[in-house]
Amino acid sequence: MSSSRTPQYLAKVLTSILGCEPSELALVPDAEGFVKIKDLLKALHEEGFGYVNRSHLQEITLSIPDPPIEICDNRIRAKDRSRLPSPATAETPPGQLFAAVRRRAHPVVLERGLQPAPGNHILLAAEREAAIKIGRRIDPQPVILTVAVEACRRQGTIFHQAGEGLFLADVIPPGCFTAPPLPKERLKPARAEASTQSEPAAPSPAGSFTLDPEDILQAPGGGFVRRTAKGKKIDPKRFKRDSWSREKPPWRR
Repeated sequence: MSSSRTPQYLAKVLTSILGCEPSELALVPDAEGFVKIKDLLKALHEEGFGYVNRSHLQEITLSIPDPPIEICDNRIRAKDRSRLPSPATAETPPGQLFAAVRRRAHPVVLERGLQPAPGNHILLAAEREAAIKIGRRIDPQPVILTVAVEACRRQGTIFHQAGEGLFLADVIPPGCFTAPPLPKERLKPARAEASTQSEPAAPSPAGSFTLDPEDILQAPGGGFVRRTAKGKKIDPKRFKRDSWSREKPPWRR
């Protein structure tokens, strides 16, 4: 096994990322120092550690005495967090910041603004490229918002510095950002509508007659029932009996 793929080497990398500068990979630990494992793996893959998966993280905790990381459910953190910077209120943030949202959330964000899930914060980047990189972790083609910081602050939004070039906010009100226009909906092929005017029927040949569909109803057994003009059922036996009792024409007498 290559030395760059041993559990010991990966443990050193994770100690530096999770315990010192998670912002270098655009990661922001929560109040307890945890980051989501799925976010960590995506960040590692972007940095050339494409082979790393959750089993490699578990291997560190099992094979190294006193491992430098700890895993809790779907979160991971460094045990030594003494050098981990704490988010502080950003007194002079840049004039504009960038946030990434999923495409499916685009219409809702335009209408209601950007609001985080309960217990979370909105992650913003000072550089558009960084916001795109963060956004691709949640959507292959994220929508990038350009946030007007002063407009947000006038409406009570507080920004926190979360590392080099990263900021946190509790809400981005509507009207305080610009976003690409919604994509035009693809026009669905219109269904052909039946014509309200019926075409003139072709003249019937001599000696033929027109059968009204309502005069014949399909019987439960699969046959057909003959009915009169008023809808009364005609007994087939009676119909035959009546036809036998008809008066014979003169040439048959």
